[in-house]
Amino acid sequence: MSLFDKRLSEIHSALRAKELSVTDLVQASVASIKEHDDQIKSVLEVDEEGALAHARKLDEQLVKGEELGLLYGLPAGLKDNMVTKGIRTTCASKFLSNYDPVYDGTVSQKVKEAGSVIVAKLNMDEFAMGGSNENSGFFPTKNPWNTDYVPGGSSGGSAAAMAARHFYYTLGSDTGGSIRQPAAFCGVVGLKPTYGRVSRFGLVAFASSLDQIGPITKNVEDAAYVLQAIAGHDAYDSTSANVEVPDFLSSLTGDVKGLRIGVPKELIGEGIDSEVRDAVLAALKQLESLGATWSEVSMPHTEYAVPAYYLLASSEASSNLARFDGVRYGVRADNADNLIELYKESRSQGFGPEVKRRIMLGTYALSSGYYDAYYKKAQQVRTLIIQDFNNIFADFDVILHPTTPTTAFKIGEKVDDPVKMYLEDICTVPVNLAGLPAISVPCGFAKSGLPIGLQIVGKAFDESTVLRVAHAYEQSVGHHLRKPEWVRG
Repeated sequence: MSLFDKRLSEIHSALRAKELSVTDLVQASVASIKEHDDQIKSVLEVDEEGALAHARKLDEQLVKGEELGLLYGLPAGLKDNMVTKGIRTTCASKFLSNYDPVYDGTVSQKVKEAGSVIVAKLNMDEFAMGGSNENSGFFPTKNPWNTDYVPGGSSGGSAAAMAARHFYYTLGSDTGGSIRQPAAFCGVVGLKPTYGRVSRFGLVAFASSLDQIGPITKNVEDAAYVLQAIAGHDAYDSTSANVEVPDFLSSLTGDVKGLRIGVPKELIGEGIDSEVRDAVLAALKQLESLGATWSEVSMPHTEYAVPAYYLLASSEASSNLARFDGVRYGVRADNADNLIELYKESRSQGFGPEVKRRIMLGTYALSSGYYDAYYKKAQQVRTLIIQDFNNIFADFDVILHPTTPTTAFKIGEKVDDPVKMYLEDICTVPVNLAGLPAISVPCGFAKSGLPIGLQIVGKAFDESTVLRVAHAYEQSVGHHLRKPEWVRG
């Protein structure tokens, strides 16, 4: 068994008993990356020297008998759009290929304060724009279950690295499904917290009203630990919610008796692969056997979610990415004759095709004469989708449906058809538009051997119920215990 297959409580017991050191854990993480990551390409930068130095300090803490942090000793990998002092942050873009931050983002700081060691920064779709990790400015990441297939995106590096057991946990960001979709494709657990539950300070912005940081782990209990460490109000983030952070671990009771589950007919019928549908229906039967009940419900505005999302996200991206102009930071074009030429050449050379596509779409949607027809209309659709969720939650505790309409697709299969790629997000984007918490947990495997994800959506700031349901289901079936055959201890 790999060290990274063990539960956090087991790791902490071994550390306290001096059977294991933090240095051992970090060395195991680095060794796993060096031995296996050539196959999947999930890692962009390894801070071996810094991680080992941090590990030695934590080992000294242990010798002194000091209190252990919630994530004490755990090697972690962070998606490369989270600012990390001393470790390059590129957003997988050539534009930021030379950017070395001088500060830690709030979440980076929190995991360090909880005793975790940041070992590496992980590959992603450039500036988090994509659903397959094929849009990285450096190289695509591959799915550890079958390297001919994508790992999902934009947090594909985080999910693939977790499936490969390079780390104890990883962090991703979720704008339209970018934690949950790759978690489903890679057979791991991915949690998107409620918008505002986790600080976005130090997260390079894609779409500010949608982005949210969350954990990717091998099981639900670990996700609860990581969320506990990173959640909370942050004065540096004006969108951070000043609400109480409950004890998420206490919600993992295994009890779902009397729980009411709503299943949207729009996300279980036409357009959903039959193997995915069967796996989700089997999960519902399993939850029924544990004492829950479920009924079919309707989210009538689901069909408008994807176009509304891409208009809103692209509009916000157009605004957020205006700061990347080749003047203050990032790569600067060296062939410009004047300031306007500098902007144009720096952005043309620095951004990849998908980023340029979304900037152009967003700029068009925000332009004079088109704002009302596109951006404003998308915001109105967003309100209708929020109302759909509110109507369901008046009678149900959680909503359950597939994380993705299909299992992972082949590398290159959809790269030339952006619209087809965008439609893969149909099951995840409504949650972001409404700002709700949701988790993806493995619920089976297709005949191809690729994992299938089950999505559980909760009321705003009710991650406790989402985690409770996910944990009860997970522990009753054991799909999370499977990992790719080549991943060994």
